[in-house]
Amino acid sequence: MNGFPGTDYRPTGINAPAALLAAVLFALAALSFWVGTGGGAAWFVASGVLIVLGVLTPMSLKMANQWERAVVLRLGRLQKVAGPGMFVIVPVIDQIATWLDQRIQTTEFNAEQALSKDTVPVDVDAVVFWQIHDPERAALEITDYRSAIERVAQTSLREMVGSSLLSTLLSDRQKGDEVLREQIGRKTAEWGVTAHSVEIRDISVPAALQDAMSREAQAQREAAARVHLGQAEQQVAQKFVEAAEIYARSPAALQLRAMNIIYETTKERGATILLPTSMVDSLNPGGIMALAGLGAAGAPAAPPAQPAAAAAPTRGRSRPRAR
Repeated sequence: MNGFPGTDYRPTGINAPAALLAAVLFALAALSFWVGTGGGAAWFVASGVLIVLGVLTPMSLKMANQWERAVVLRLGRLQKVAGPGMFVIVPVIDQIATWLDQRIQTTEFNAEQALSKDTVPVDVDAVVFWQIHDPERAALEITDYRSAIERVAQTSLREMVGSSLLSTLLSDRQKGDEVLREQIGRKTAEWGVTAHSVEIRDISVPAALQDAMSREAQAQREAAARVHLGQAEQQVAQKFVEAAEIYARSPAALQLRAMNIIYETTKERGATILLPTSMVDSLNPGGIMALAGLGAAGAPAAPPAQPAAAAAPTRGRSRPRAR
C-alpha cells in the first residue's frame, strides 16, 4: 500500500468497524446459503453478493486516527488527502500511496571532526524537532522526507560549526540552536515540513585540546587574581595615605589612636606591655595611667597582705626602767 520509499509509517491496529461489518456480511451470506439449500436460486445469488461485499468492505472502508493522514491516488493521480476518521476508497481503482504521521517527531544528527572557524576539530551532537504541516507536499514533493531532514540537518550543522568560533559554540548554544532552526526550517518548508526547534546536546573536543584549554583558563584566572590583589593593595595604600594626612593635621587624633590600641591590648588578661619612655612621654602619661586603671579595675583584686609577725622578746635583757 505504501508506494513511497522511506516513508515507512503504517497505521497500527485493525480497522475494527470494517472487520465487524465484513463479519456481519459473511454471517448473512452463510444464512442465505443455508436458506437456499431448501430451494430457491435467489438465495444463492444473495449469498454470493454478500460474500463479495464482505471481501470488499475491508478494502474500501478505511479509518485514520486523529494524527494520521492518508494520501489517496486514483489511477496514479492524486485524489485526496483523507483523514482523520472513516473514509471510503474504491477498491482496485484507488490506492493509499502513503500514511503520514502529523505528530511532532525527532531526528538525531551529528557532525564528526567538523572544523570550526578557528580550525579546531569538534564533534557536535544535536536533535531537531519537526512536524509535517502539509501532507500533500510531504508525500509528493520528496521521495524520503525523513532521510532528507537528517541530511539537511547534518549539512546545516557543519556549516554553522565552520562559520563559528569554538568559544562561541561553547558559550552561546542558544544562538547556535536558533541559527540551526532557521537554516533547517527554510530548507524543509518546501517539503511541507516545519522545524520547530533544534537543540545541541553535546560539543566535544580532542583530549589534548581540552588540556591546553584547561591550562589557559587556569592561567587567566591566576592573572585575574593577581590583578585583583594588586588593586586591593593599591586601595589599602590610598587609605593609609589618607589616614596619615589626617593624623599629620591633628596630633591629638594620633594620640587617641595609640591610646586605643594600648587599651585594646590590655583587655586580655596576663598581657605584659613594654613601652619605651619616649613613647610614654609623647602620649600624655595621665591618660595612659587612666586607661591602665580601667584595665586594672576589670582584673580580679589581689589577695590582702598578711600582717607582719611580732618580734620575739629578747632573752636575758630587761626593759630599761624610767627614772
